[in-house]
Amino acid sequence: MRSPSPEERLRAAGTGQRAVVRYRIDGGLTDALGTITALDAEGCTIETRTGPVTIEWSRVTAGKPVPPAPERRRPRNPGAPD
Repeated sequence: MRSPSPEERLRAAGTGQRAVVRYRIDGGLTDALGTITALDAEGCTIETRTGPVTIEWSRVTAGKPVPPAPERRRPRNPGAPD
């Protein structure tokens, strides 16, 4: 039994799902973590904290859905008692 390809995993997850995608760039590899906003024949688009990243399927080396981001903690008030 073969493992699904990164493209198959991301397509199965669908748009609106949080995912991580590892892909080739000049000089190495990098990751995009965020919400899948588009999937088409050419590639996928991930909405990251810094903006959308469009990645061609031919550059993708790994990808999978991931759980939702944890809730952000409130900053501690240094003057408040514990």
